[in-house]
Amino acid sequence: MADKVEKNSHEDVMDSETTASKNSKQWVRLNVGGTHFLTTKTTLSGDPNSFLYRLCQDSELISDRDETGAYLIDRDPTYFSPILNYLRHGKLIINKDLTEEGVLEEAEFYNITKLIQLVSERINNREKRAADRLSQMQNGKKFVYRVLQCHEDELTQMVSTLSDGWKFEQLINIGSQYNYGNEDHAEFLCVVSREYGATINSKETEPTDRAKVLQQKGSRM
Repeated sequence: MADKVEKNSHEDVMDSETTASKNSKQWVRLNVGGTHFLTTKTTLSGDPNSFLYRLCQDSELISDRDETGAYLIDRDPTYFSPILNYLRHGKLIINKDLTEEGVLEEAEFYNITKLIQLVSERINNREKRAADRLSQMQNGKKFVYRVLQCHEDELTQMVSTLSDGWKFEQLINIGSQYNYGNEDHAEFLCVVSREYGATINSKETEPTDRAKVLQQKGSRM
């Protein structure tokens, strides 16, 4: 009986060690430009055509490692954070001290197709808005601008309340409260504009309830 108990105990220990070994193989350590990142194979496998997917497949890509066993990647670690977070949750979060062009450069290096498309669209939309503003200035029109601060979960409501000629111009992520895995949401600055002196039937438009909501949100700034 004692021999049976000892055998079962030994098997439990072996099973526990095997499970721990399998779990450890799921974690991947990366050394990007001297900064270490810890993530999982599942996260890095989000795009099967990407460099990161091939990197974490043992037989696919040979890469040097540092003394801790982390894969060495000679890229800017500051711009790797939005890349990794995108692979984690599918959202593009760019801190205010980073540029969209910089994120695009890294997305192209790692060959993450959907992220390349997403950043390219942002850049194109930003350039189009800038061109529209320049055209408006050249036509002699004057505009009133407001900068509104809101949380991520308020963005849809914010845009839907625009009325009386107010137009969305730019969205700036100030990201100070964003933490992956935390319930806190990212914060944004939403820039909106309206043509100065716009009239309907030769009469200055009166602010509607929706416009008042917009103005109240703007007072938070």
